[in-house]
Amino acid sequence: MNDNIVSLRYANIFQGSSLILSNINFEVGVGEFVYMIGKTGSGKSSLLKTLYGDLYLKEGEGEVAGFDLKHLKWQNVPLLRRNLGVVFQDFRLLTDRNVYDNLEFVLKATGWKDKMLMKEKIENVLGKVGLKGKGYKMTYEMSGGEQQRVDIARALLNNPKLILADEPTGNLDPETTDEIMQLLFNICRDYHTAFIMATHDYSIIQKFPARVVKIEQGAIKEVSAAGMI
Repeated sequence: MNDNIVSLRYANIFQGSSLILSNINFEVGVGEFVYMIGKTGSGKSSLLKTLYGDLYLKEGEGEVAGFDLKHLKWQNVPLLRRNLGVVFQDFRLLTDRNVYDNLEFVLKATGWKDKMLMKEKIENVLGKVGLKGKGYKMTYEMSGGEQQRVDIARALLNNPKLILADEPTGNLDPETTDEIMQLLFNICRDYHTAFIMATHDYSIIQKFPARVVKIEQGAIKEVSAAGMI
């Protein structure tokens, strides 16, 4: 299609046989930060799931990180996901392991085998998120902000071109939210990683302005800060 990291053209997005979003045209450029807003149940999660191959694109055209979503075979979904990072609201960390083992688990699952290279990569991403030297800590001993940093480090392991963040600050206090948002914007700026962040917290958008799209009544549209409510 073009140099965009995400490109959807006249895409219809389904959950099973139910049409959730129709006639979606949506592009995200390399290194662009995009907020996605909309009421609960509006289709934000369905769109994110389509972008990382959890829902197949049945109608329309779509490309993410060079992968054709319309013709994506199930065996190629892991290859798509190696080019993406996903950050969740509830962290989804393995609580019976320390930080290092959480990250090593992901590397092994995505095909890494060299122990030294894995160690180097883990130390690298922990440094990027401000957790250098914290690999020994058990995840359940960490604060919410630290756990979210581990989640972001996990998303960075395979040098993703795009990170999908689903309410990543939903469980954090305001001060920690500011720290995490600054971290995300720094990653976007320093590594030209594109972000699509679903959020209900409009105060974040006011404090950390970027492009905003709104999902409403089965469609997606560009909005200004004034048009968010």
